Amino acid sequence: MEWGPALPDSLVLEIFLRLPHDAVLRAGLTCRQWLAVSRDEFLWRELFYSYYRIPRCVPRHPAAVSWYREFKRLFDCIPCVEVQTLREHSDQVLHLAFSHRGHRFSSCSKDCTVKLWDTERPDGNISLVHSSSMRQFNWGYTQFSQFNADDSLLLVSGVYLGPHSSSGEIAVFSLENYTLLSRVRNKPYDVFGCWLNETHLISGNLHWIGNMTSCSVLWLNKAFQDIESENVNVVKRLFKIQNINASTIRTVMVAHCRRHDNPDLLLDYEAQSQTRRQKGQQQHHHQPLLFDLGTSGSEEEEEEEEEEDEECQREAKSRSLTSARLPQPTISGLEHVLQSCKNVGQTELEIETQVAQMMGRAHTKAPDSGLIEPSEPNEGEDKTYLLFTTGSLTYSPHQIGIKRIKPDQMTTSGPVLGEERSSDEFFDSLDHVIDIHGHIIGMGLSPDHRYLYVNSRAWPAGCVISDPMSPPPIAEEIDLHVIDLKSLREERRSLRAHRAFTPNDECFFIFLDVSRDFVASGAEDKHGYIWDRHYNICLARLAHDDVVNSVAFSPADQELLLSASDDSTIKVWRSPRMVRLAQAPARPLRPRSLLPSWLSRNKNSSSAGSVNGKP
Repeated sequence: MEWGPALPDSLVLEIFLRLPHDAVLRAGLTCRQWLAVSRDEFLWRELFYSYYRIPRCVPRHPAAVSWYREFKRLFDCIPCVEVQTLREHSDQVLHLAFSHRGHRFSSCSKDCTVKLWDTERPDGNISLVHSSSMRQFNWGYTQFSQFNADDSLLLVSGVYLGPHSSSGEIAVFSLENYTLLSRVRNKPYDVFGCWLNETHLISGNLHWIGNMTSCSVLWLNKAFQDIESENVNVVKRLFKIQNINASTIRTVMVAHCRRHDNPDLLLDYEAQSQTRRQKGQQQHHHQPLLFDLGTSGSEEEEEEEEEEDEECQREAKSRSLTSARLPQPTISGLEHVLQSCKNVGQTELEIETQVAQMMGRAHTKAPDSGLIEPSEPNEGEDKTYLLFTTGSLTYSPHQIGIKRIKPDQMTTSGPVLGEERSSDEFFDSLDHVIDIHGHIIGMGLSPDHRYLYVNSRAWPAGCVISDPMSPPPIAEEIDLHVIDLKSLREERRSLRAHRAFTPNDECFFIFLDVSRDFVASGAEDKHGYIWDRHYNICLARLAHDDVVNSVAFSPADQELLLSASDDSTIKVWRSPRMVRLAQAPARPLRPRSLLPSWLSRNKNSSSAGSVNGKP
């Protein structure tokens, strides 16, 4: 059969530009010419921007080697395929946390257990390895957990039983034999607690000094007592901070900001361009100088997969919120204020606030600006920040407080209370405050601790708070703010796709997580969500039967994601690429050593020599 004259490449390209990406891939299998055109960079640049609806002003990820590979990364490497559902919990699952190695993860639930799971089984399935109930300690439920830096200890945070109790407790378990090493009081319970280093953790305490005025004390605790405990303190006060207008400190976390940082990602496009210019990077050259997307599998496997690409339907049909969730109260000091306000008039409360502000100005240490000023690259020193939610206008947490932890504060050795008893300045000032202008319902750090991601429900624009006990109504849409801890400013590129419906006084935490390239969050609309951090777009919705409370990426493989829900399940999600590789039949190994073939040729040569009469 004779073929007619071939179409010019330019005409084939024009045709391909009008086709969807899957049709382009199939057409590329027709002949060598069409295959070459179907890999054209200009073609895939156009397909990329149109398919993902990304503004043209957003540049390609600096680590991407081609538009085709970048399209494939977003399409094929998102953990959006449900591969397993874990049903061992008997009540709402509230939080998930991976170990730093990614070989284990923990889960906390309203059934008052903390469970440990293994992710390294040969068959690829996740299995339960241990479960501990905290009922014997009068806990109502477990709410949060975190592995220490070397994955030898597990911090578990919980809430005491009682209808009006705002107290909680932190327990520390050994992961070698699952024994309980220590228990630490934690008030309010939604401080949660966190590790400062491998052996010390941070907890909170709350003291009311008025109807709406309180004092939050943050404590450094040794995780367990050892032989040296008789001579070394096991607890030490870190900070004592005044709260006004019924606000309290909650949700503490530690960020280790490195001086010589090599960031996972730069979200400021201008900074990206400047970095490329400083490195002398040409516009057409995309060598990953600062960024590393990472690759899985060999180039040979990648080329074989290119011929097998099929479109993966990742969009699940939206479902209406029909279940009635039992609110998880996080306004832990609110009952105290409500009880006090019943017996005190509005005028008295306003006077108390004014007196508290005057007392705070008179008895608060001056902030040390040198502790928090952002440093230029390659200047200054490594910094450790304590981050937490707080507020100054109402009980609703609407600000991020930042406090520098100095090197001499990272151990419990030394005086327990320091010199504050003899000083009139007994309150610690905040080093930096970022106002979110809304109710904060979740926080998460990027793996390199460069960026802080914050879930919040916005207040109406221009609203004025006249009564601390009547905060503004909050939006149903959840905004995901991004704060650069290097410059201490918010990136004005908030993400929005997920929703929440509970009002201010019933608003509960929705935990989010950040991987190298993606950020994920739960929502009250029965879905989890995944965004790309660079392009600022939503890539997938993960369906559950009830509210999604927590998500967690594996630190060892961001193509593995977990989601926890009020439907009492934990779902395991993997990328289409990983699912396809797991289902593919094992390929026979090809000999790569030259020795077997050399021996074979040598044997044949010897046989031929014998026939010809040669030795």
